[in-house]
Amino acid sequence: MKPKMILTDLDKTLLRSDGSVSERTKRVLKRCQDLGILVVIATARYWIGAERYIDEIQPDYEITTDGTLIHRRGEQIYSRCMDADSADRIIRDLMEHSPQTEITVAAGRQVFWNSDHIAESGKLHKAVYHDFRNPLSLAANKIVAELADRDTAVDIAHRNRCRLQCYRGENWYAFLPEKSGKVEAIMELAESLHIALDHIVSFGDDANDVEMLEICGTGVAVSNAVKEARKAADCITLSNDEDGVADWIEKNVDHVWDGN
Repeated sequence: MKPKMILTDLDKTLLRSDGSVSERTKRVLKRCQDLGILVVIATARYWIGAERYIDEIQPDYEITTDGTLIHRRGEQIYSRCMDADSADRIIRDLMEHSPQTEITVAAGRQVFWNSDHIAESGKLHKAVYHDFRNPLSLAANKIVAELADRDTAVDIAHRNRCRLQCYRGENWYAFLPEKSGKVEAIMELAESLHIALDHIVSFGDDANDVEMLEICGTGVAVSNAVKEARKAADCITLSNDEDGVADWIEKNVDHVWDGN
């Protein structure tokens, strides 16, 4: 087979558990591009949290911030955001419920964070400090907060009519604009490029990858994926630590494997 696009999540999918991208994976993705196959990342990470991998992989497009942003080589081509008043209401609700909670807010490629340890963060060392006691008053693509229980997150999302995104093994909750997410971004990008979804191969591991695995022509889950993702996928590949994405591409995409 020769798809027109390879679409992959980063954490626990393309990346190994230590956060690295193997040389094999980089070589296989570059080979896809040489064959005219677009390489696209689709990640929950903020753009600044994905930047190092964008530099390493050099994808054709970057879907970041849980699908609310699309960039092409660093140039923004798509943004789904909530207006400033809506964002400030969510932040106020979060602060009223838990005044000491950590909050991050993405406005395009800029991220605001009320942490005293920004410089020490591997993912968000480029964030800007903001304590959120005063309104941020910016349209926001995504708001993330650390909360003790899911019920609180559900209530805040419901009251503010926004989408709630959860992540496996974490007590961080993301509040997104209505009708946003990875799938919406993928459909927007595919339509703009005149690529049918059937011609896309997607790779994922988490619950927020389920729809992506279902709508693309071939959905592939790594073996370390959560049960929902494995069930939604058309096939299962090796784990992220075994270069599952690269291995599947080598075995299934025409002319990629070069024997090295």
